[in-house]
Amino acid sequence: MPERARGRRRQGQVTGRGVTGVILAGGLARRMGGGDKGLIALAGRPILAHVIGRLGPQVDSMLLNANGDPERFAEYELPVMADPVADFPGPLAGVLAGMMWARVNDPQAEWVVSVASDTPFFPRDLVRRLREAVAREGADMACAASGGRNHPVFGLWPVRLEADLRRALVEEGIRKVDMWTARYRLAVAAFPDDPVDPFFNANRPEDIREAERLMGEGAA
Repeated sequence: MPERARGRRRQGQVTGRGVTGVILAGGLARRMGGGDKGLIALAGRPILAHVIGRLGPQVDSMLLNANGDPERFAEYELPVMADPVADFPGPLAGVLAGMMWARVNDPQAEWVVSVASDTPFFPRDLVRRLREAVAREGADMACAASGGRNHPVFGLWPVRLEADLRRALVEEGIRKVDMWTARYRLAVAAFPDDPVDPFFNANRPEDIREAERLMGEGAA
């Protein structure tokens, strides 16, 4: 589980206090021909740079969940932690990586928020809205939604469930996020999808062209 230097703590952030952010970059990017989707250029900067710029002000600390050589992310000066479960088990492994890292490196963090590395427009108030949804509904965790669809990769997860999540992944072989969240009280924070869906993700080359267009029009 490779790891770089400690995540940078940002002071005076009410919305992200007690929250560690984990950027999920562990996918195989098959539709892009392999490689790291987050390192593809968008408006002159890697998509990952846009993601870091949006997530950073919302959290106390931040890390990347990515497999392979962590040196390819060296310029971002963030910790890099690989999936703690073998064979690319999906986003839940990245959430577990975030919980494990937070427990050791940011023990004041009660929550981990996860975001995708290929989604450059996600809301700048994501963490606040997720925390409000948890408080409002007395829930255990929360995920985002837009356009009538849930986006479980964009979720707020209690660090206290680390052992439960590890057991679900390792002993029960659970891979789908909604199969795990079904065991708990899940709140949903809905975001408008007009003029652009904030959870638009760059899965294919044509998505990059669309994202360039949206940025050029100032819609996101």
